[in-house]
Amino acid sequence: MKDIGSLGLTKQRQAVLKVIRESDRHLTANEVFEDARRILSGISFATVYNSLHYLKDAGHIAEIQFGNGASRFDPITSRHDHAFCTKCGKLVDIEMEHPRELVNRAAKYSKFKPESLEFTLRGVCPECAG
Repeated sequence: MKDIGSLGLTKQRQAVLKVIRESDRHLTANEVFEDARRILSGISFATVYNSLHYLKDAGHIAEIQFGNGASRFDPITSRHDHAFCTKCGKLVDIEMEHPRELVNRAAKYSKFKPESLEFTLRGVCPECAG
């Protein structure tokens, strides 16, 4: 990953990117706002929100959406999969290869020409399973 200072970003965008890169979780916009205010006390939610979308469009972060829930933001922009806890909402990265047959079957059922396949495992995380 490139050094944040070398990206030519405003100090507000640098703060937002720093928060996302240094987190061990996939944060919502509200969580990014709370953490960014610790870096720049005067930053507004609108600035954080606009910065998130700028950083996503520029390819510095990825946005993950699950139905009607709040978007989460991910510092990893390359294709990867996720596991989502249906109890606490924890979201973790999974690095795995998809068998070509799975991609072919998904394309056949959907009648889509495949470009990529993203896998989301939904279940209960180890902490919630107790």
